[in-house]
Amino acid sequence: MTAQILNGRAIARELRNDIAAEVANWGSQGFRLPGLAVILVGNDPASEVYVRGKRKDCDEVGFHSIVQHLSENVTQEDLEARILDLNADSSIDGVLVQTPLPEHIDEHRIIDLIAPAKDVDGFHAYNIGRLAIRRPTFRSATPRGVMMLLDHIGLEYKGLDAAVIGASNHVGRPMGLELLLAGASVTTVHKFTRNAPEKVRLADIVVSAVGKPGLVSADWIKPGAVVIDVGITRGENNKLHGDVQFDAVSEVASWITPVPGGVGPMTRVALLENTLLAAKVNQGIKLS
Repeated sequence: MTAQILNGRAIARELRNDIAAEVANWGSQGFRLPGLAVILVGNDPASEVYVRGKRKDCDEVGFHSIVQHLSENVTQEDLEARILDLNADSSIDGVLVQTPLPEHIDEHRIIDLIAPAKDVDGFHAYNIGRLAIRRPTFRSATPRGVMMLLDHIGLEYKGLDAAVIGASNHVGRPMGLELLLAGASVTTVHKFTRNAPEKVRLADIVVSAVGKPGLVSADWIKPGAVVIDVGITRGENNKLHGDVQFDAVSEVASWITPVPGGVGPMTRVALLENTLLAAKVNQGIKLS
C-alpha cells in the first residue's frame, strides 16, 4: 500500500476561492469587508513568515487586514491596551496575537482578554468550552483545518477509532473534541501514556501534534489508517520536519499529509472562515 497525499495547499486554494467569491458578492451589496487584526511581538523569523502568509491570504480573499508589529520589550500593560482597542474597533471582526510571546508576557491573560466574538484563532476558554458542549462557534483553527482535510476525502467518522498524539490547549485537546463531535471514538496519547504505540496502532485516524521530528514510525500505524501530521519543527538549514516518518508511514497508511504543505495551509483557511463568520454575525448577514 502507498498512501495518497492529502494536499493541503490545493484544498486550501479551492476554499479561499470560495471565500473570495462570497466576499465579493456581499461587497457588491454594500456590506463592510471582513477585518482581521494580527499582533506580532518581537522578531521571531517563523512568526514573521506566518504573519506574512496570513496577510497574503487576507489580500487574496478581499479582507481588510492590519498587522501591529510590536517590540519584544513591549509591556504586559501596553499589549493588553492594544487588544482592548481592537476589541472596540468596529472595523475589525477578528483579533489574533501571534505566538510564541516573550517570557515576560502572560499569554493566558492575553488570550483571555480577546473578545470571544473576535477570537478567530479559537483559543479563548469560552470558545473551547462551546466546542466541548457540542455548541461550537469559533473553532480552534488547526483542528478545524484538520477536519476540513478529513471531510475532503469523505471520511465517515461514526464508528471509527481516532488517536490524537499530544494534548496541548491549542491543538491536541480541541482536536480530540472535534473528532468526538464528528462521531469518532477518541484516545488522547500524551507524555504520561503507557504503551503509546500500541494505543495508536488501534486507530483508523491518527493526528500527531507534538513537535518531535520522526516520533511516529510505521509500526505505530494500523494498515490503511489516515495519518495527519500537525507537528512541525525547524532543523538544520531551516528545513521543516514533521512528527511522522513520512516515507515509511506512507507505505502503511491510506492517506497522509506532507510537511510542509499539509495542515499549515488549512489552519490559515480555517482562520479566514472564522473571520468571515465573525463578520457575518457583526453585520447581520444571513449565515450560509
